[in-house]
Amino acid sequence: MDKAEFIDALRQIKKEKGIDEEIIFEAIETSLVSACKKNFGTSQNIKVEINRETGAVDVFAQKDVVEEVEDNMLQISIEDAQKINKKFKLGDVYNEVVTPKDFGRISAQTAKQVVVQKFREAEREILYNQYITKEKDIVTGIVQRMEKRNVIIQLGKIDAVLAQNEQIPGEEYAFADRIKVYIVEVKQTTKGPQIYVSRTHPELVKRLFEQEVPEVHDGTVEIKSIAREAGSRTKIAVYSKDPNIDAVGACVGQNGYRVNVIVSELHGEKIDIINWSEDPKEFIAAALSPSKVVAVKVNADNQSAKIVVPDHQLSLAIGKEGQNARLSAKLTGWRIDIKSEIQAAETGFLDDDQVVDIVEEVAETDTISLDEE
Repeated sequence: MDKAEFIDALRQIKKEKGIDEEIIFEAIETSLVSACKKNFGTSQNIKVEINRETGAVDVFAQKDVVEEVEDNMLQISIEDAQKINKKFKLGDVYNEVVTPKDFGRISAQTAKQVVVQKFREAEREILYNQYITKEKDIVTGIVQRMEKRNVIIQLGKIDAVLAQNEQIPGEEYAFADRIKVYIVEVKQTTKGPQIYVSRTHPELVKRLFEQEVPEVHDGTVEIKSIAREAGSRTKIAVYSKDPNIDAVGACVGQNGYRVNVIVSELHGEKIDIINWSEDPKEFIAAALSPSKVVAVKVNADNQSAKIVVPDHQLSLAIGKEGQNARLSAKLTGWRIDIKSEIQAAETGFLDDDQVVDIVEEVAETDTISLDEE
């Protein structure tokens, strides 16, 4: 490649790769300084310049203009400098042309290495910028392979890592499967961007609802909180400021179509959708769906609540291995203590006046569950 072709190639790189040619010029010049010192063993202050129009390479030994020379390699006297150009004065720098023979071959090798390196850096930067904007969002990827229990997911031109602790328990990943993942973090490393994704993160469910439910996407329906035990059950509290919008119904969709799309994506994970309320008693009662609630007594000082449920629904309220109660507590942010009507009556769990008032409030709570076991 001659000098003119080299300049044309750099301009083509700028056009196709988006790499500023000046950045490449400067990188090559810096690399040529090191190459010159390494190959020719000089201890001079070397400066390399590439003509931006012709591609010609010149090597200069930089010398300080001084009154009295102590090192001929690094200094030049004011008298000698002014013989070259009368404009020189003390403190200036004189650039003496010292381009070595056969330096063109070294220049070509170095330029090639630098350009290749800049290619790689630019591609990494482009990929990083592309995916950093998708951090905390969901994307669709293709399963590629397993590596030490991690699943490698292809996202376009880059692979992401689905770590074992971010995989849904019991979920199997086969080659070429298309799955949706939540981008937890995008890191820039020396080997390029590293993307970490999740299938267990609660925000995955939120983003799926944003994709499937137009009212959630445009903000008409707001997702107030989510509690999830991935692969088993999720509880989600929704709310709409518009009294004409049924927040729960919007998320469920006609004949359950919208939410069933999400359940299918999560391979059968059960989802309870409830109405969020500013009243903690109503919110807590709704959160315990599919169980019905007889009474709720809250203690705002320690964020705790005592719940009374029908005798035959105590196990339903608590859930298998305590899951329903645990998710309800996580969803509402309140510590929950549940008893049946008989247990409450025997222990004086609540006083009668409070029970009557709360029953009337809770009776209006609208809840829906996809699991009416």
